[in-house]
Amino acid sequence: MAPALGARPDRRGTQFAVWSSVAERVWACLFDGDGARETDRIELARDGEGVFSARIPGVGDGQRYGFRADGHYDPHKGLWFDPSKLLMDPYAVAIDWPYRYNALLAAPRWQQTDTAPMMPKAVVTDLPEPVAPQAPLFAPGGLIYELNVRSFTMLHRDVPKELRGTIAALAHPAVIEHLTKLGVSAVELMPITAWIDERHLPPLGLRNAWGYNPVSFMALDPRLAPGGIAELRETVAALRAAGIGVILDLVFNHTGESDILGPTLSLRGLDARAYYRHAPDGSLVNDTGCGHTLACDHPRVRELILAALRHFVLQAGVDGFRFDLAPILGRTAEGFDPRAETLRAIETDPVLAGRVLIAEPWDIGPGGYRLGQFSGRWLEWNDRCRDDVRRYWRGDKGTVGSFATRLAGSSDVFTGATATRSVNFIAAHDGMTLADMTAYEHKHNMANGEDNRDGHDENFSWNHGVEGPSGDAKILAARRNDLHALLATLFLSRGTILLTAGDEFGRTQHGNNNAYAQDNEITWLDWVGRDKALEDFAAGLSRLRTTLGLDAPDFFEPAGGGDGTMTAEWLWTDWTPMTEAHWHEPNNRRIAMVVAQPGRPRVAALFNADRRAVAFAPVARDGHVWRDVTPVPVTTAPSAGTIRLEGRSVAILVEEATDG
Repeated sequence: MAPALGARPDRRGTQFAVWSSVAERVWACLFDGDGARETDRIELARDGEGVFSARIPGVGDGQRYGFRADGHYDPHKGLWFDPSKLLMDPYAVAIDWPYRYNALLAAPRWQQTDTAPMMPKAVVTDLPEPVAPQAPLFAPGGLIYELNVRSFTMLHRDVPKELRGTIAALAHPAVIEHLTKLGVSAVELMPITAWIDERHLPPLGLRNAWGYNPVSFMALDPRLAPGGIAELRETVAALRAAGIGVILDLVFNHTGESDILGPTLSLRGLDARAYYRHAPDGSLVNDTGCGHTLACDHPRVRELILAALRHFVLQAGVDGFRFDLAPILGRTAEGFDPRAETLRAIETDPVLAGRVLIAEPWDIGPGGYRLGQFSGRWLEWNDRCRDDVRRYWRGDKGTVGSFATRLAGSSDVFTGATATRSVNFIAAHDGMTLADMTAYEHKHNMANGEDNRDGHDENFSWNHGVEGPSGDAKILAARRNDLHALLATLFLSRGTILLTAGDEFGRTQHGNNNAYAQDNEITWLDWVGRDKALEDFAAGLSRLRTTLGLDAPDFFEPAGGGDGTMTAEWLWTDWTPMTEAHWHEPNNRRIAMVVAQPGRPRVAALFNADRRAVAFAPVARDGHVWRDVTPVPVTTAPSAGTIRLEGRSVAILVEEATDG
């Protein structure tokens, strides 16, 4: 039986093992305590399955190491063997310092450039016993809070300086208090495994701030987790004690080795033809927009992915995972297959049983848009919800029907089920922030050094006539109304909802809709200058969503449905059912949704995307009355039986029994 891959210490030493189908020779290289000097180089023996291994006595926890491999060198045919390149162990669970881009990492073999001084070293780690198995805290329908670990606390004055920007900071009482106030079900951590800057960033004086350019799939980035996996484990435990789960955003679609001009860091130097997808002519397939594509249908890649997922469940107890460009996981030589072996392996793995699986259901390859096409085990980011909600509130004609469909959980996308798998969001880490969406009609990405060519051109955003955060009192008030309406829409929508950190208090990136390279005040959250009133409004919406029972993922049944079902009616301003004329009127921007469920009061949500106020005439059942419970009420009662809803606003009403 082949040894397990990676570095496995025991009382007799450490077993090193790495796989390559075509390497001719492989060495394990040991380094001194600082990782600066190579002290030993041991050739590994190859078995019949392509596993190179050796047990090295006297080597244990804390030993710095790397691999070197030799074989044919022909990059245009996917062969990159160069023993002068120090290679990271794909199964490394810890590294000693962050990756830093250096052009010499991409030097051709004939230059014989030893890259050991430029590479972090893997660290032999004697992992503790797995955490006690526990069911995930997060359940579909909850509130996911997406955050960038570094930017989240870099400017948080209540967090000690030495903790700011780290995973440990998330366990600080001030952070947990904020998450609890918002009613967060789970935090979704943007990538925390070790990554490298794209090669065009250092000359611009920029660095990758998001982490979507990984080299290591299990080793945490030392900048975010100086305490390693123990730091993540302790933070997960602290959040869990507060009732908050942890979801990791992981990248298994590409690595930091980039295109043919990129650096040789790990997989490329071991067996690029196996680890990366190639076209028949030998060129790299680019279904990711990052220069290449991980070959997730290859058995060894599948094993690596599963090993990484199990590692974070067993060693940290995380609730689940969000997969960047998830169709790559299901790509074969014939294209995307929702029943692909790697997807099935993730879904059925016993260690991953019950873990939350979330797909970003698109990539840029042929047939790469796959919203609604993953299995029932998966939740899916719903960009149609994002776009349709934005277009409705922007005032686009003919959007009321699609807006209602997104509110109701997108049954047109997630067909054949009783519950939606939609992850509803209006803003995320990429794109405009929620506040910028109401202040910038166009992107402002000049700080990225690409002449404003990067990022989405169509944001479905608006600015009330003034580009930027300034404006007179009327414009600022209008933007505040918009933010209230957008947040209310999100919290009233059916399914799991996702809020990006800081959007609850008006964070801005000054119109930058692709701030991946801005590890600075553009992305660092301003805790001192945050809009606390807006934050309180968001927290109030979250409480209403829970107390009114609106956080279940089940699809609505038509009014008058069977016992025990949640029903919804769609009504016109006079409280009569919406007609075909109402649904198809291009200028209609008004609608009421009335939700009824057993054992709870009826809830009415009134939406008015028109700039003018409108009178609704809500009809309560005998012995009941409607009461406005919106955290910041936007209705008045000009006459008996009607209420006046301000323009571009949402009202939440609860039907209550009258006294007697």
